[in-house]
Amino acid sequence: MKIDRRSFLSLGVGAGAGIALSPLPWKLTDDLSIWTQMWPWTPVPKDGEIRYVNSVSTLCRCGCGIKVRKVDDRAVKIEGQEGYPGSDGSACALCMSGIQRLYSPTAIRMPLKNTGTKDAPLWQSVTWDAAIREISEKLGKLRKEGKPQALACISGSDKGTVPALFRRFLQAYGSPNFMSMPSYEDAYEMTLKLMHGTDSAVGFDLENADYVISFGSGILEGWGSSVRMFKAKSAWKDKKVKTVQVDTRLSNSAAKADLWLAVKPGSESLLALGMAAVIISEKLYDKKFADQYTFAFDSWKDAEGKEHRGFKEFILENYSLSYVARATGIEESQIVKIAKEFAGASAPIALCGRGQGNTPGSVHEFMAVHALNALAGNINQKGGVWAMPKDDYIQWDEAATDGIAEKGLETPRIDGAGTEKYPLSKSLPHRLAAIINAAEKSPVEVLLVSGANPLYSLPDSRAVKKAFGRIPFIVSFASHMDETSEMADMILPCPSHLERYEDVPTPAGMIRKVTGLARPVVRPQYNRKNAGDSLILIAKALGGSIAGSFPWAAYEECLEKTFGDKWKTLKETGYITEDFSPPYWDAAFATPSKKFAFMSEVCAGAEKKGGTGAAKPEGEENTFPLLLIPFDSMRLACGPVAPTPFMMKTVSDHMLKGKYTVVEIHPETAQKYGLKEGKNAVLSTPKGEAEVKVHLSRRTAPGIVAMPRGLGHSGPDEYISGKGSNFNELIAAVEDPVSGLDAAWGIRAKLVKA
Repeated sequence: MKIDRRSFLSLGVGAGAGIALSPLPWKLTDDLSIWTQMWPWTPVPKDGEIRYVNSVSTLCRCGCGIKVRKVDDRAVKIEGQEGYPGSDGSACALCMSGIQRLYSPTAIRMPLKNTGTKDAPLWQSVTWDAAIREISEKLGKLRKEGKPQALACISGSDKGTVPALFRRFLQAYGSPNFMSMPSYEDAYEMTLKLMHGTDSAVGFDLENADYVISFGSGILEGWGSSVRMFKAKSAWKDKKVKTVQVDTRLSNSAAKADLWLAVKPGSESLLALGMAAVIISEKLYDKKFADQYTFAFDSWKDAEGKEHRGFKEFILENYSLSYVARATGIEESQIVKIAKEFAGASAPIALCGRGQGNTPGSVHEFMAVHALNALAGNINQKGGVWAMPKDDYIQWDEAATDGIAEKGLETPRIDGAGTEKYPLSKSLPHRLAAIINAAEKSPVEVLLVSGANPLYSLPDSRAVKKAFGRIPFIVSFASHMDETSEMADMILPCPSHLERYEDVPTPAGMIRKVTGLARPVVRPQYNRKNAGDSLILIAKALGGSIAGSFPWAAYEECLEKTFGDKWKTLKETGYITEDFSPPYWDAAFATPSKKFAFMSEVCAGAEKKGGTGAAKPEGEENTFPLLLIPFDSMRLACGPVAPTPFMMKTVSDHMLKGKYTVVEIHPETAQKYGLKEGKNAVLSTPKGEAEVKVHLSRRTAPGIVAMPRGLGHSGPDEYISGKGSNFNELIAAVEDPVSGLDAAWGIRAKLVKA
């Protein structure tokens, strides 16, 4: 096995970032009068009985436990639910302002059919029977033509019963093309598969760590379980736990850390491996773990007697202090200092996943950072990084498949995930647009979208829009209008997050299993159905083995039977937990050697798969002399749910001014290109352009343009429509050659006076 620099290291593009430089607006929801003054469409409750109902929010990725205050049947306020694991009495800004989603005029009230075009939709209300009949007829026709693989689905997640029902539907129908929106969890799962040999989720024992170094993770920008991260950061301060933030830009996480390491864009993994070189050369690593429980740390011979260079020799030969210092911009003495501090701590944690973690990133970067945890011997230890078993409460029988389905399931996935090129990937939705646009005829003829807004969230969103325009029939399962729903041919509306039952699986990074239950807090307002119920109706309309794979009369029955004897407890308490004790090192790894693997055969083939991918952003430096990077903020939602009006009212003038996104540049950059504070400019990349306003700040290094994510929605209301530009319209995906995951975090750009 040939091991060189490229076989272990692949840079992403750009840098991690985030901003939220003033306190979070927790008090905004305290005064009901604010609502009536600023948003006249918000109902004013009459006097009545006051009650509180506990639930779990499905708006955010971290699943905040919430307590909803009601006056009669009108929800008037959301707070954090005391005792809920992870959030415990607090909730994020999106969840706390979630009542605005419940009573928003943008809510889709009944099934809608587009009688116009995708570019100019004309919505007509239809009955549920008519909508289900039309969808099932189109799907039935596709199967009769022997093309079940032409059905695809994009889900906001691959966890929980609703995504599982969509995956099951595609399996029974005969399509392998179930896709879920990406996140840093995908890269961590792959890292654990390569280095631990286990199919696990990552867990961080943050509460017991005594040294934390974050490689671009927006700890205070919404990374992981955001409320838990805020609580952990507060506890670290009280316990004098040192925190180090590795970031190109002075994010809020960097500003609040004990030390900010301002690295050059894309060099985070180089710094991690430079630290590893110091730890190894100074013999500061955990010798017991390295000697007894790892493979390929030292040079080794295979069964044929051929000698292979180990991780230790590889790192010492390739990551000298002088090289890493030049590449990262961090002084040699500083690299030595933090490496020694990290190795000398009792329970250090190194973590990554840039910004809020919505971009997966390069698996090499994750492996480089995780190697630090291994060198410290803090794998599956108190205060360390754990390989967590995934939620396994969904134990349904296999979906029934007929001959048509079996033939369709044998076809390769449209996105290339799980193929010979990307064998470890489960889903690569960012590849879909290019594949559709390059084809003479779209290989996807029917697309189901649930819990996701890919037209806004995927990179190169202009190309995504073009691709979706070529898909003959799109069905959106949404509660509110968004960019993707606006291009749908049929919308089957879901109840809001406060009107329906739904399981909420264990949030990312937890070290115990926590399954929450979102429950109806108020009576349904409109003629909407849970996505699970809609899918059950479609399956039964199709009949045969597809109907037989959906034996439940309704989604709530599916939930009840899924949880079995735990259902009563789940309904009564709102959540169920399961503690986990990680196995000791002698039973922790399932690699071929049964040991922790510093190196991987899969990664060794990176050169043959197309190089390291992402070291060079798209575009010539002469044409695009600057580097555009994104930054995240707790004030802006970057996922499938758009920011609420309350959130938009709290956005800083340094992110949004009027209808323009505000980009951040260093004064030296402004002087070089003749740009002035507060003036308009045109920001362009190889993928598009946007008119923006300029803010001068030393938080961003010279030569870099920093742009907030979460703005630039095309609709559906005055509070978010036309407010700023969508960062994803300006960036392209960069595929990691090992995983196929999108590793891009920036793109070449230019900024000129408007």
